[in-house]
Amino acid sequence: MTSLYKALSELEKNNQPAALCTVVKSEGSTPRHVGSKMLVYPDGKFIGTVGGGDLEHRVLDEAWMAISDGTPRYLHYNMADPSRGDPGVCGGQVEVFVEPILPAPTLVVIGAGHVGKAVVHLAKWLGFHVVVSDDRAEFCTPEATPGADEYLPIEMGKLAESLKITNRTYLAVTSRGSGVDAHGLPPLLESEAAYIGVIGSKRRWATTVKALKEKGVKDELIAKVHSPIGLELQAETPEEIAVSIMAEVLMVRDKGTGRQMRGGKRAVIGNQ
Repeated sequence: MTSLYKALSELEKNNQPAALCTVVKSEGSTPRHVGSKMLVYPDGKFIGTVGGGDLEHRVLDEAWMAISDGTPRYLHYNMADPSRGDPGVCGGQVEVFVEPILPAPTLVVIGAGHVGKAVVHLAKWLGFHVVVSDDRAEFCTPEATPGADEYLPIEMGKLAESLKITNRTYLAVTSRGSGVDAHGLPPLLESEAAYIGVIGSKRRWATTVKALKEKGVKDELIAKVHSPIGLELQAETPEEIAVSIMAEVLMVRDKGTGRQMRGGKRAVIGNQ
């Protein structure tokens, strides 16, 4: 059990996913007692056991699905008659709680200028695992852009080769120009990223779209991009623009609408 808890600590340290399966109820004759645990990794490896045999195989399948969809599971099994689908003949009943352990979502800031630095600071405060990437190595350091968890001083177009981009990865492109975007975006558009936002005016984005189409990038991939990036807040300073960007990221992540929450009637403040 000690190694399992150490593994849990490593998951948090390395920002990796897994599923923790715990026997929460056991009646009659069952393979394992209440409190038995199994930690399951996405690659098929696991630590510990909840009973072995067909029971454990079924729990493993549920654990991998939980990692994929992020939904916990409460599983109940009778252990009496395999001919009716039971996973054993012990005679008892067992219940297992499967808890997905998901890493913090990753926010990749591509372009470490004034806005990029502000986005890094805010995203870290909001609990994201923050990665900074810039092809200008002098900008992509803890000294130049403090607060990130990782630094990748590479071209945007090579980012997908150096970083695993999943459906829990959010890309905020705060680069220095349309030419950089048109050159670097195509591989990112092919990724599973949950969000791709590109900074700049509508005119700049139109120029980028034209260049992407000339490269043969399909319309459905271009349509994945949020540009101009962020929600309309009339933001001007780098810090205000960072709030606008992260507001949109949170809206996409949590399936919000971006509408004001105040209703049609004026809110009552204090005792009237």
